[in-house]
This record gives sequence, C-alpha cells and structure tokens, in this order.
Amino acid sequence: MGVELSEIFNDALNNSLFKNKSVLQVKHTPDLILHREEEIKGIAGILAPVLREERPSNLFIYGKTGTGKTLSVQYVCKELNKKSDELGINVGFEYLNCKLKKVADTEYRILAALITQLGKTIPSTGLPTDQVWAKFIEIVDSKKQLIVFVFDEIDQAIKKISDNFLYSLTRLNQELIQSQISIIGISNDVTFLENIDPRVRSSLGEEEFVFRPYNANQLKNILESRCNLAFKKGIVSEGVISKCAAYAAREHGDARRALDLLRIAGELSEREGATKISEECIDLANNKIERDKILDIVEGEPKQFQLILYSIIKLTEKMKSEKDPKFYTGDIYNYYRQLCEENRADLLTQRRISDIIAEIDMLGLVNAKVISKGRHGRTREIKLSIPSNLISKVETMLKDSLCI
Repeated sequence: MGVELSEIFNDALNNSLFKNKSVLQVKHTPDLILHREEEIKGIAGILAPVLREERPSNLFIYGKTGTGKTLSVQYVCKELNKKSDELGINVGFEYLNCKLKKVADTEYRILAALITQLGKTIPSTGLPTDQVWAKFIEIVDSKKQLIVFVFDEIDQAIKKISDNFLYSLTRLNQELIQSQISIIGISNDVTFLENIDPRVRSSLGEEEFVFRPYNANQLKNILESRCNLAFKKGIVSEGVISKCAAYAAREHGDARRALDLLRIAGELSEREGATKISEECIDLANNKIERDKILDIVEGEPKQFQLILYSIIKLTEKMKSEKDPKFYTGDIYNYYRQLCEENRADLLTQRRISDIIAEIDMLGLVNAKVISKGRHGRTREIKLSIPSNLISKVETMLKDSLCI
C-alpha cells in the first residue's frame, strides 16, 4: 500500500496539468475584469465621494450567482483603498459574507464578526444584544473615519434575522459623532428590497445596480484569459473552452460555474493521468457540480424548509417497497407536524407548508404535480427528485442541521 501511495504522490508532483490553479478559484481577483467595465465605473462613481471624506450613498447590487458582483465591488474597494492611502484619508472597507455558517445567522454574530474585523473582540455569546450594539458603536466612533460595510448575500442574513438589523444599521449615523458609515448590499435576489419593511427601505436612500448574466461569448473570453494563467501550454483546447462556456451560459451566465467546471475537469484529467483535458471530462465535472449544488442548496435553507424536506425523505423511505412511491401534501403535513412536536419546533399552517413544497419543487428537489380530487378539491402529488446516490448525504446533513 505504501508503494502504491508513493506512486500517486509522485505522479501528483511530476504530472500536473496546472501552472497556477488558484486563478480558477473564487477568491482570485484578476488584474482585468472582463465585460464589467460599465458596472465598475458606475460603482466607482457612487463610492468616489469617500476621497473627499464624504459619506457615499448606500448601494445595493443584484444579479445571479457568478455575474461578477462581488468581484467588481472588491476591485473598486481595493483601488479606493490605494487612492485613500495616497491622500492620507481614513477610509475603511469591511467585507462580510452573510452566507457563512455561524456568522450571519443572528444579529449578535454579525456584530461580533464586524467587531473582530475592526480589530477588537467580544465573547462569542452571552452578552445582551444592546450591549453588543453599544460596543460596536463605540469602536466605529473611536476616531474620525469613514467605513463602508459590504454585506455579500445580504438577503440570506435578513431571511434569518429579520430586517430590523438593516434598519438599525442605516440609522446609526444619527448616533455617530466622529465617524460615518455606508452600506453596500450584494444579493442574488433581485426582489430582495421589495420584500422588506417599507420603513426600512425608506431609511436606506439607496442606489441600485443590476448585473446581467454573461453570454456564451463573454464567458469564453473570461475562460481564455484565465486558461493562459492556470494551465500549461496545450492542455486546454478551444472545444473544451467552448463547451464550458455553453454549460455555464445555460446556467444563467454563471462565470463561477464555468471556472469551476474547468478546474474540476483539470483535476479529474490529472487523476486519470491524461495529458490534456477532454470534452468528456467537462461532462463528468458538470455531473459532480450538480451533486455538490444540491448539498449546498439544502444546507443554506431555513429550518422549516429543512423540516419539510426531511419529512419528504422519510416518507419516501417508508414507501420504498412500492414500485412508484408518491404521496400528497396532507401526508407531508401530518409527518411534519409529528416531527415538530417531537423536536419542539414551531408549527406552520398547512397553507404555508404548501408554499414551501412549491419552493422545494422549484429548486428541483421534488416533483410536485397538482391533481384534482373532485369535490375534495386539489392537492399536490409529491415525488422525491434527489438522485438516489445523494439521498443519504442529504438526510445526514438535515439530521445534523436540525439536531434530530
């Protein structure tokens, strides 16, 4: 066994197809961001008043995953930081990803994360929230400065903790004496602000940008520019790049997906001892990403969504001896209600359960077909659509998340 592993390790050292794999990863910021010139200029124009020590407008940026939102904001913030250092102006940009587990699931944790980024610490739990707010205000207002807080996937935080946090943040400038703050919110949900309290929205006074999806030609340009840096010469053909771009264009013009496809295809090819990336490897990489995407979706959803999906999985297990296992909204509600009672969870109405089942259906995790029961009205006939090889992983993830 030791000899076999030694061969694998030596192959990994000597036969890499990659020159610099990091340029295909999300955290990489390229020197030139292709096909987002206008958006970058627009963001820069809104934030430029910081160089006159004036507070810029709050800014909200929308667009599908992988359309360059975060990349563009971080690029502008980095350039403004350079310019403010040249001018000797005290400007700070603090970035927080609201989708990170155990960071943005409570108001306390968001404030604790921001306080840490500002160079101070508080206990991870235990203080009253109003004391945490007081500490946060004290740190922000400790000197003359302007801070722009960037909240990536801000809709995820508001979904978990309500929009009161956003309201408190927007009103903070009224309490600050030496400093000022602005907010940049980044969201995949274009309707995000339409669903928050009108009182909160009016306090934002925001500017908005919508990032449109990349088309196949733009994705191809992006991939070509990264390939030259990521792979050794002759590893990636034009056909492979075109196929990656076509897959990603089909998925809402997602550049992140295109780069992931190429990186995973390279890793799979490397493990097989291939000297080039084949188009077949792109198909294999796509299948792997689809599997991972399902797990990401399930992990990021609220508790009630997870309880209902868990109920559907357990009902499917109960009926696995049947040739065509299917059940109805009422069956799910009955199992879900029992689950809530056993785990002391809040119980939603059957109407709300029906809405969540529709959401699960829209995400492709179940197939929910509306059928008529004559004078008894209509109901949904439900079938689980998660691939069989993933069901046990999803069930384990739900058990851990729900502490069942």
